[in-house]
Amino acid sequence: MTLSSLSAVSPLDGRYASQADALRPFFSEFGLIRHRVRVEIEWLIALAAEPALPEIGPFSTVTVASLRRLAADFSEAHGTRVKAIESETNHDVKAIEYWLKEQVRENPEALKAVEFIHFACTSEDINNLAYALAVEGARRDVLLPAFDNVVSQLRSMAHANAGIAMLSRTHGQAATPTTLGKEIANVVARLDRASATMARVGMPGKINGAVGNYNAHLAAYPDFDWESFAQGFVESLGLEWNAYTTQIEPHDGLAEFLDAVARANTVVLDLDRDLWGYISLGYFRQRVKAGEVGSSTMPHKVNPIDFENSEGNLGVANALLRFLADKLPVSRWQRDLSDSTALRNVGVALGHSLLAWKSCLRGLGKLEVDAARMADELDANWEVLGEAIQTVMRRHGLPNPYEQLKELTRGKRLNAEALRTFIAGLALPEAERKRLLALTPDTYIGKAEELARKI
Repeated sequence: MTLSSLSAVSPLDGRYASQADALRPFFSEFGLIRHRVRVEIEWLIALAAEPALPEIGPFSTVTVASLRRLAADFSEAHGTRVKAIESETNHDVKAIEYWLKEQVRENPEALKAVEFIHFACTSEDINNLAYALAVEGARRDVLLPAFDNVVSQLRSMAHANAGIAMLSRTHGQAATPTTLGKEIANVVARLDRASATMARVGMPGKINGAVGNYNAHLAAYPDFDWESFAQGFVESLGLEWNAYTTQIEPHDGLAEFLDAVARANTVVLDLDRDLWGYISLGYFRQRVKAGEVGSSTMPHKVNPIDFENSEGNLGVANALLRFLADKLPVSRWQRDLSDSTALRNVGVALGHSLLAWKSCLRGLGKLEVDAARMADELDANWEVLGEAIQTVMRRHGLPNPYEQLKELTRGKRLNAEALRTFIAGLALPEAERKRLLALTPDTYIGKAEELARKI
């Protein structure tokens, strides 16, 4: 069967292929090879620029530029050639070394240094940096912008609906009123924190040899300061230096990032479920898309499918993210290979996260607030003012305030007249009585509107 969006096993390459496209340059097999090529080339250039290693360089600016073009112009045809070499070597990183040697045959300067391609490196020196660059690039160019689009849309909704009063529900029951904008602002505050956490996690890297001790480096150049040189190289790639590793960089930074994405996803999932519920209550209507069908048999249906799709993808993403965050930092002794196959699923986990964020954003764009529906619910639940009345009674020393309101309101549905009759009979200062008599469920919102506008 020919591979296509119809025959793909993964929905990221099938049904949702167009939505995951932006991650392909980072986490596809092509993307991984391209990042490996870049690391190998930059390592060779760095070695050639070091006067203490005269056997390698120096390279002219023309040679340096031509080497960097190999990475910048790396094509699918180049990737296919690397895979052909790998079919013989049965080693993916060694295949890249051999491909690079093929590419520099016509350049005398580079050809002189051909055996310094992959010099003193173990495969994981290349892999850890390639994966770190892929995650760093995807985070910067794709993931954070997509996540922040959701946050931005919610912030606009919080401001636009800051003053629209809404019945709260604690334990699913009618509770102290709030505003729609404030409830959305609560989510914005959580997502702002999540975004900042995802952004600040550093991506560590290492290039210190087979077991992290510079054994081969010092065997060839015993008097050279390899540790400082390696640190400078890793940091030149925009990554954090990890001085203490085994054969592998232990993935603690990557695990921290994956954990941060999972925590962010949990907040979005909480939002998805709340919005699904509010749609069910009628607080939101959904804009109808021409030609769309909500049910194969019930023509009236307009389902909250975007939030359901988001919730499902978040579940898949977090299952993978949490597995990877737990698995990747664990390796037997100086190295086992179980992290290698697991790492190939980092893009899958982040891909399902991206799908979820896009689905949530799409759902947000379809929502229309039904303020009249919310106002009707508030007007049908005057008993929620019991909290305000008993609290004012406490202030003024009236007897058994909580118990009196419990007797009046618990498990009952009161109207405005019944509650105002009770207030009128209280021995309160006249100004306080008037203030309580003027209070309505839709005005008993505290600082909700102010807080929503401040986010």
